[in-house]
Amino acid sequence: MRRAARGFTLIELLVVFAIMALITAVAPVAYEKMQDSLRYRETVRSMVALLRTARQQAALTGHDTLFELDLHKRRYGLRGKAQTPIPEALTVHATVADTEAAGQRLDIRFLPSGAATGGSIDIVRPSGTGVRLRVDWFSGRVEQQALAP
Repeated sequence: MRRAARGFTLIELLVVFAIMALITAVAPVAYEKMQDSLRYRETVRSMVALLRTARQQAALTGHDTLFELDLHKRRYGLRGKAQTPIPEALTVHATVADTEAAGQRLDIRFLPSGAATGGSIDIVRPSGTGVRLRVDWFSGRVEQQALAP
């Protein structure tokens, strides 16, 4: 009585190695795209949260609160607080009141009354898609609007 040999054939091993090579080639590209997407979403969330925090802080303290965007140093945050860097892959454009622009540093001022100097910040991915964060000058509300490429 003859026993069947146990193990893998050469063809089966070659197929497994080919699949592993394909996965190894594709994984870094997919991982990098996932990281870029994660950085984009985190930047948008962080900016929206800081803009809303500035509005609340102005109302609570009774003093103007400034959201700063430094395009030259690629960072943003509340004046006097820690600044957050802007990821290199993202392009950021902003429109603010003339009185709040000092070179590459742009500010959006939130007033205790709830109003703001207003403005908009565009955060754009390398693909051209992105979001516009709009601060209403009258109410100080922060809204998001999708940008198409």
